[in-house]
Amino acid sequence: MGRSQETFGKKDNEKKRAKKKTEKEERKAERQANAKAGQPLEEMFAYVDEDGNISATPPDPKKKRIIKDEDIQIGVARRTDDDDDDPVRTGIVSFFNDSKGYGFIKDQTTQESIFVHANGLASGPIGENDKVTFEVEMGPKGPNAVRVKKASATPPPAPAAPAAPAA
Repeated sequence: MGRSQETFGKKDNEKKRAKKKTEKEERKAERQANAKAGQPLEEMFAYVDEDGNISATPPDPKKKRIIKDEDIQIGVARRTDDDDDDPVRTGIVSFFNDSKGYGFIKDQTTQESIFVHANGLASGPIGENDKVTFEVEMGPKGPNAVRVKKASATPPPAPAAPAAPAA
């Protein structure tokens, strides 16, 4: 029987695989030689300092603060019921597209941007930078402004007319 034909590419690939295997074995032997067997427990500890950074030195016991479990907040603080006392909010229209009939109102108290649709307008049309009052209802994609009205701005007092000279 004849020998199977080996191409140059096959020989080259086999050499690369053999080289990778020997390099891997060398790295493994190096890791085993440099391994610190039997380290004392203190060397394996990691500490967290007062700023939250990981360090190898233990913290100063004089700087220790005791934190109660109930003071730790994970996530967002719960919303209290007294937040919704007045459902009518005020805000400024930051964007409104008349042709498509939607826009956004920036709430003056929370500074959040709330979506408004033309169907939610209670009075006439609104435009950008208009001061408005509105209520918020949750829609399928988040909060929506409804019953939107232009805020009734009290006009500034009229300047007094100059007195006419007496003749």
